[in-house]
Parts: sequence; structure tokens; C-alpha cells
Amino acid sequence: MPASWTNFAGDQSCEPAVFARPADRRSVAGAIARAREARQVVRVAGSGHSFTDAVLTDGTLLSLDRMNRILDIDRETGLVRVEAGISLGALSDALWDEGLAFANLGDIDVQSLAGAAATGTHGTGIELGNISTGLHSIELTLADGSALEVSAASDPDAWRAARVAIGSLGVITEATLQAVPAFTLESVEETAPIERTLDDLDDLVAGNDHFGFFTFPHSDLAMTKACNRIDTVPRPRPRPLEWFDDVVMTNYAYWGICILGRARPKLIPRLNRLCSELSGSRRVRDRSYRVFRTPRRVPITEMEYAIPRERAAEAVRAVREIAASDRYDVPVPIEVRFVAADDAYLSPANGRESCYIAVHQFSGLDWGAYFGEVEALLTAMGGRPHWGKRHSQTAATLRPMYPEWESFATVRRRLDPDGTFANAYVDRALGAAA
Repeated sequence: MPASWTNFAGDQSCEPAVFARPADRRSVAGAIARAREARQVVRVAGSGHSFTDAVLTDGTLLSLDRMNRILDIDRETGLVRVEAGISLGALSDALWDEGLAFANLGDIDVQSLAGAAATGTHGTGIELGNISTGLHSIELTLADGSALEVSAASDPDAWRAARVAIGSLGVITEATLQAVPAFTLESVEETAPIERTLDDLDDLVAGNDHFGFFTFPHSDLAMTKACNRIDTVPRPRPRPLEWFDDVVMTNYAYWGICILGRARPKLIPRLNRLCSELSGSRRVRDRSYRVFRTPRRVPITEMEYAIPRERAAEAVRAVREIAASDRYDVPVPIEVRFVAADDAYLSPANGRESCYIAVHQFSGLDWGAYFGEVEALLTAMGGRPHWGKRHSQTAATLRPMYPEWESFATVRRRLDPDGTFANAYVDRALGAAA
């Protein structure tokens, strides 16, 4: 019987003909060779922390979870060589022990480094790019089994393509990360009127190292989080308090409220206002990666779009209006973050400072029409979808969004001319390889 694979949310699954867990690059090359001989495509599963069907295949599926070693650390330059399957959380812990850190992270740290980079995963901070911008070089294992090391110096076109490629060029087997000296972050979480937050948005984004917020439909509040570097040693919260705040209240208590809202949708506006009002304020001073991360256990599905930064306030107001309409039952908040421009061909932040707007829906509630209306709105505002989250775009609709789309396609034809690393998602989103 074929092995089965399911993503973390349980809403994407497949039964590949071959499911392999290689322990090194040579084993990866061997698995690719066997797949090609059997005329199977090859896809790679990271931690499964994606809402799309990007991994799904009935061919060969590789998991790199055994390829999770740190190979070299240069403390002077901050260059760190790792195997691609290492998780962001495990790498963050190890880096801290060496006096190093990621410059920026999102709020989920269970993702593999390769998977997070390949989908354009990001944190928030208008002077900081997505996770792929922190890479110095990438080793790709190609369809013929050869290893290709790409960097800005060695192959600029392949470098700009490979950083965000959704696994369509080859298997990322190793990567070199540009780490920074370890630092302490202070985060301040507080509620504020949503209209005041939107009116002051430029100052809030520019005035903090990291700024983002959540806002519930039907509530006139924003739950803001501002993080800044400070020159003190970390002062972590007591473990019981951390567990109570991050697990009990942020997850299980809120999960219960969502279940109540799903059972009695007419209560959702009142419940959303209650969640906003009870969110309160909190100040944390800790290791940077501990401040960035937040446990997320409530079962949801998600869509996220990157729009030009200057349209952020306009877009948030419009999305809130959709979410609060009587057409939809939405007991979950909208999330807003900000990211620097970069030059990866398929990065949603390619060539422009970006505001990311994420909408969510609780498990068991319809998301299709709600996401569709928000997607149409944000697409009309110049939005580009997050590659790891739900969207309905195709190559035909995506091509006009990316000024260097053809440059990526040229690299793809060079590195994977036969479509060894394509599947239905890749063909739909990027078009046929040839």
C-alpha cells in the first residue's frame, strides 16, 4: 500500500507511489534517478506547514526531515552551512548558542528552512526581507542528479530564481545562511482603535523594527505588536506564565470561542468584540527568535496577499468591510504585516515594499466565497499571493503580476527542462516547464 502524506492542517493529502526520507545528497540523487526511470515526478515535503496542494503527487515524494544537520558555522562572518531539512526553530536554538540569529522570522518556527524560503515565507519589518533574502547560497540537486551551487556571484539568474521557486527547479539539499549577531527583542502588544492605527500606519511601520497587527471583523480595535532591539540581556517570562498566555489563552480558550461562533453564527460579532477587548497588553523581553514565534494550534485555513505598501490602509478597510458583511461568518481575525522589497523573481515582494494581508477561516466554516471576494479585491490592488497559502491564481493570471516572470521561466527551462519537479500545482501556477 502506498504511503500517505498529509499537511499540518489535515486539508491536503496524497498517496505517493514512493515516499522516501533520504539522509544525504547522494540518497536524494538516487531517489531522483529512480523516479525518472519510473517516469515519476519528484516533489519535496518540508514540515507540511502550507495550505496549498504544492506538495501533492502520486509519484515520488521526498521528506528531508533526516537532513537536518548544521555543517559549518563561521562566527566571524556569520555564514552558517546547513542541510535543507533543518527546522527554523532548531536552527534558531543552535545559532543562539553560537552568538548568532536570524535577522527576522515569522511567527511559526516548525517549518524547514528550505520550505520556508521556497514559498517566500516572511515575518514583519519594512527594512527586512522574507526568509529567502537571508540566504547566501543554495545547493540544488537537479534532475540529472548533479549538484549545482547557486549564489549571487556564481549564477545570478539561477540565484534570483532559486530562492523562491516552490520546488520547481530541483531539490534544495543544502544552504548557507547569512546570520547576524544574536540580539534581544522587546515586544509590546496592546490594543488601539483600528482607525487610529490605520491613520498612523506609516509612522508605526517606520518607527519600529517590526510592526504588525490583527483586527477582528465587527470590532473597532486593532491588536498591535511592535518589536524593537534593545541592549539588555533576555528576561524570559516564567514558563507557567508563558504557557498560560501562549497556549491556554491564545489557543485553547480562543479555540473554544471559535467553536461557539461556528455553532451559533449570530454570536460572532459579539464574540469578536469580546476577543478584541480582552486581548489586553503585554511586554516581553527575550531572545529574538522566542519573541518572533507564537504557537498556533487553532485549526484554520488561510489566504495571504502582498500588496504595495502604500495601499495598506485602504486595503485593510476594504477587507474588514467584506469580512464583517452579513454574507460571511468570520470568527477569526485579519493579520497585517510589512516586508522590504527584494529581487527574487517570484517573491511576492519582488521590486516593492509590501504589506501582507492575511485572512483566515475557522475549521468547518465555509471559506471559498469569503476568500474569493477578498482575493478579487487584493488582486485588483496589485496583490500577489503567498505561495504557501490558498489562492486561485494560474500562470495566466500570475504572469502580469511579476515583471521578471519570463526570467524565472528561462531558468526553469534550463534547470528542469523535462518537468521532473512539476506537479498539478506547479503546472497550474507556473505553467508547463517546456
